[in-house]
Amino acid sequence: MTRLYKIYGRVQGVGFRHFTYRVALGLGILGYAKNMSDGSVEVMAQSNSKEKLGEFQKRLSEGPSFARVRDIKSIEVEENRKYSDFLIE
Repeated sequence: MTRLYKIYGRVQGVGFRHFTYRVALGLGILGYAKNMSDGSVEVMAQSNSKEKLGEFQKRLSEGPSFARVRDIKSIEVEENRKYSDFLIE
């Protein structure tokens, strides 16, 4: 299962991608996190566990201490690529 998250708020320059990386590693989630030009962070996440993706989204909505997540959009996507790690782009 692959989900694409778009996280809005104060999420750039506050360690959000590194936070996401640590959470993903802890949950065994593969994919990437990258800053977008509109100030959001995009996260692609793959896991065989719906429960782990649910926990991942919960943690993303909390963010690191200096972040302020205003909104998070999540959609299931058809992704042909199989990720082998979690990257910060």
